[in-house]
Amino acid sequence: MSVIIEFSISAADFELGRILGVDRDTVIELETLVPLGKTTVPLFWIHATSIEEFIDSINRHPAVQSASKIDTFDDRTLLKLDWEAAIDDLISGIEDGDGHILDAIGRGAVWEFEIQFPAHKRLSSFSAHCEAVGIPLTVQRVYTPSEPKGTPHEGLSDAQLEALSLAIKRGYYDIPRGCSTKDLADDLGISDQAVTERLRRAIVTLSTTTLDTLDADR
Repeated sequence: MSVIIEFSISAADFELGRILGVDRDTVIELETLVPLGKTTVPLFWIHATSIEEFIDSINRHPAVQSASKIDTFDDRTLLKLDWEAAIDDLISGIEDGDGHILDAIGRGAVWEFEIQFPAHKRLSSFSAHCEAVGIPLTVQRVYTPSEPKGTPHEGLSDAQLEALSLAIKRGYYDIPRGCSTKDLADDLGISDQAVTERLRRAIVTLSTTTLDTLDADR
């Protein structure tokens, strides 16, 4: 049975966090990790920074082969990073445990991760690995998706819950729509692209939790 851990970690305590060093007003959101042979290529969104300077800074890191833009919007840019992932003890520990990164957001000096492991044993191995290599994790929550929970929104971040609740309240999913992503963005004080991304991640999280529950009941 799968298990999910949510934890925070200082950007200075893992290699990817050091590579993607940003100021406190900048947000980095990991989109996915794409395995290409022996290389793990992260795609991530970077919000509110001088993107060219940021890319130059990344490319100067000795563990980076290249960083390049994939797509650009008004307030965010999707980047691809070719790097030596094997030197990152945190990422290696997640991969060795067959962990799946559900969410990873960096805000200045702190990153927040949500990782799903296929079994408690794999999570225990990951925790032991982090302790052995000296990676300090601040664990917020550990839970099994199929277990009953005290709240119906278990698994969602506060930002995802806020966006999804507002979208439903404003009729975004009604036919015809009662509002647009721009309307939601104005209410939340973020961009419409950021709203779309939060809603997408919220739906994926809820769907994953529901499917895990159904599989456990079969």
